[in-house]
Amino acid sequence: MDYEDLGFAKIDHHRHLRKGFPEVIYCEGKTPAQIAQIAKRISQNGHDVLATRADRKAFRAIKKILKSAKYFELARIVTAQRKPSRSDRDSVAGSIALITAGTADLPVAEEAAGTAEFLGNKVERIYDVGVAGIHRLLKNMPKIQKAKVIIVVAGMEGALPSVIGGLIDKPIIAVPTSIGYGASFKGLSALLTMMNSCAPGVAVVNIDNGFGAAVMAHYILKCA
Repeated sequence: MDYEDLGFAKIDHHRHLRKGFPEVIYCEGKTPAQIAQIAKRISQNGHDVLATRADRKAFRAIKKILKSAKYFELARIVTAQRKPSRSDRDSVAGSIALITAGTADLPVAEEAAGTAEFLGNKVERIYDVGVAGIHRLLKNMPKIQKAKVIIVVAGMEGALPSVIGGLIDKPIIAVPTSIGYGASFKGLSALLTMMNSCAPGVAVVNIDNGFGAAVMAHYILKCA
């Protein structure tokens, strides 16, 4: 259970043995130099690199040392990944339906999508189908029904996971976002709505935590 001490960070190189994937870099609060050094050591130990909440400064710092690095601006993630083998892709059965209530929820949704795909999952994106126009959701129900796990990302009042939860028999991971006017309290209103859902089978992660939702969906599929 060893780790590497860089002084400013202790890199858990054995995390992939316990969790199935390497340590992920959360970039907020770290300098570009610190991010680059962590990414370098993760890569040198034979692991793929995923950095979340990354800006362009962080990306450029990683790109200088890892030429394969790619930046996904909307999702604010950086990946430096060897091409996944077919066996890696086949190790996770089924797909994830990633649903948003509105277009404003896309940054959080794309963080979830990018993370899930980094972990080897197939993602079906179904965006802007919130309760303000329920016919948009109903038209997409055949695609939603085919998925094994559902991630629902919503701000404002956060009602969409409950609606979907009453229509399908699949596990739903609800992600409240900080989108909304003053009384939404930067996502707290959506969080409480989702936690108080009367629809069974809905679990909730923290506000704007697309990464956490993707990891949970990944583990559900692995255990299926």
